[in-house]
Formats: sequence, structure tokens, C-alpha cells
Amino acid sequence: MKKDAVFVFSEEQLGYSFSDTHPFNQKRIVLTLDLLKKSNAITDKDIVKPRTATDEELLLVHEPKFIDIVKKAGKGLISENIGSVYGIGTDDTPIFPNMHEASAMLVGGTLTAVDEVMEGRSKYALNLGGGLHHGFQGKASGFCVYNDSSVAIKYIQKKYGARVLYVDTDAHHGDGVQWTFYDDPNVCTLSIHETGRYLFPGTGAITERGNGEGYGTSFNFPIDAFTEDESFLHIYKTAIEEVAAFFKPDVILTQNGADAHYFDPLTHLYGTMKIYEQIPRIAREIAERYCEGRWIAVGGGGYDIWRVVPRAWSHIWLAMKQFPIPSGRLPDEWLTAWHSTSPVPFIETWEDPNPLYEPIPRKAEITEKNAKMLERALHIVRNQH
Repeated sequence: MKKDAVFVFSEEQLGYSFSDTHPFNQKRIVLTLDLLKKSNAITDKDIVKPRTATDEELLLVHEPKFIDIVKKAGKGLISENIGSVYGIGTDDTPIFPNMHEASAMLVGGTLTAVDEVMEGRSKYALNLGGGLHHGFQGKASGFCVYNDSSVAIKYIQKKYGARVLYVDTDAHHGDGVQWTFYDDPNVCTLSIHETGRYLFPGTGAITERGNGEGYGTSFNFPIDAFTEDESFLHIYKTAIEEVAAFFKPDVILTQNGADAHYFDPLTHLYGTMKIYEQIPRIAREIAERYCEGRWIAVGGGGYDIWRVVPRAWSHIWLAMKQFPIPSGRLPDEWLTAWHSTSPVPFIETWEDPNPLYEPIPRKAEITEKNAKMLERALHIVRNQH
């Protein structure tokens, strides 16, 4: 019997770890899964173990030389000088033991999620270990070694011959995925992110629309710093609905970075938990409308791992299982279990405190600027109709 959703996880995914002080911390996944368990929203029957991606699968996107360098780096055979040419051994993406094996495991998790959905065993699948959207063909970047979403999309094309809509709501532009499919008319990339004027990787302008046969299949929605919930959700809902109607995908892959939140230490957006309640529910609705429900979701950024990510990522699973949006106090058992480990006081409810921050004097100006950007960014779609 077909399941509603599967959750891809094993402890081995936690091996992707740069250092104890690095902002990219996979403990987020453990905290999220535990919150779901203690909310009685998930059981062991829902969990599927990831496999490791093969070299052949990684080669769908990554250059052989790059894979070889990553393997050697993880065994201590590459100096940081040589590694930095390939984006590893840098401050952002330091070398760590067994780097290749850990990175290939995250890619394999996303491929596991793909097969669960595309082979009809589950309607939806979630791999929070994935979402490493800055990885390039021959270079690591921004905490990302191998790019699981890019490999997964190539894998979907090769094995299932499907048209893929990739939707990225991480506060950082999904550059690695965009450039991989920039010439491909059968993959549509849609990224909503903080403008590159202030934030890594500095790309994702609305003028990046695709190239050659792929022109008109790359959509970017760079929002202003300090953007709040209403403006973010208006852009997301409008963009995903119009782009999906235009592109008509066979399957949707969403990257769910949780770093557009006010508390996130690496970004300048002013989202609250309200956006994370809605993002996955709208994605599910679009998948039902265009793809017979085929929806694969991965993780991504999110650097307040205590107060933000577990709640935000739980909403993806809750949307997949069609549980109502929870409200009120988080499970006491979860709060007690992690309270002594957390360096910051927990937000003890599913919702954020209201108000979460002082009102922004430029709210109207920011909202208007974002609305004008949305009009320009959807120009291709609206001209086709």
C-alpha cells in the first residue's frame, strides 16, 4: 500500500560535520526528528534508511577530478592550498575526515527519497540531510561539497524521464542548482532569497533567466533585507503558482532552508514561524495540482538550530502527513530533554512570540520594492499567457 510520506534518516547522516563550532550543524536533524516523535507525528515505520550515492551517480553532475580530490582530502592526503582550488579547506567548507563518504551519504539520501516517490511507494518524501545547493560541478562552496539536488534532478531525468520543478526558499540563492540546469529546458529552477547585494553567494538577480534552450526556465526572486512574513508569502505563493502553471512539471523538488527567520545569525530577513507553516503546505497543493502529488523535499540552511530549525522543519513533515498546523506549547518531554544542552532559551511554543521584534519603519517601502521585483521577475511567464 502506498504511504503518504517517508522520512529519510540514519545516524550516518550526522557524519557530515565540519567542526563543533561550524554553523552548519546536523544536530538540527536529530532535534527535528525528536520533536516529531515527542509530538506523536512520526513512528519508526515512517523512517527509511538512506543509501550512499555511487561514484557513477555523483558523475551525473560532478567532475571526476573533483570527486577524486574530495576522497583524498577526507583521508588527509590533500593540503589546504590544493583543496582551496576546489573550494575545500576554506573557512566556509573545511576539510574533515571521510568527507567523500559523508557527502555521498547525503546525496544518497536524496536519491532514496526520489526512488520512494517516483516508484510509487510513497506520495511524498523528506530528506532533511540534503539541500546542499551551493555545490558546483568541480568545486565545493558555502558549506556544500556535493550538490544532492543537482544529482537528484539528473538522476530523475535519466531514470524516469521527468520534467522537474526545483523550488528553493533558502535565504541564500540556490546558485549551484541554477547553473547546473541553466541551459536545460526540462528543468525549471525557482529561488526566493535575500538579495545578493548583502548576502552570499551574491547571485540570483531577476535577469538570470536561463540560457539557450533553457531561456525562460530560471526564475529568481531576490527580496530585500528585513522582508517580513506577508511580503515573503505573497511572493512565494504567486511565484510557485504561476511558474508551475507555466512549466507543468512531472515532479517537484523543494529545498527548505530555514534561514529566512528573524533569529537566523547569517541572514537579514525578518520571517517568523508563519512562513514555515505555509511554505510546505503550498508546495504540497501545487504537487497535487500538477504532479499527481509527486513531491520530494530536502533541508538546506538554517543556523539557529535550537529555536528555529526543529520547529520549521517539523512543519514539512506535518504538511506531508496532512496533520493540522500545531499551536500552543511544544511537548514538555522535548523541551526538558534538550533544555540543558541549548545555549539559548527555547521558544516554548509552536508559534513565535508576538511581537518577535520592534516594528520596522521601512516596512511599506520594502513591501513595495518586493512587489515591483515580483512583477519584473514573472515577466516571462505573464508574456506567454
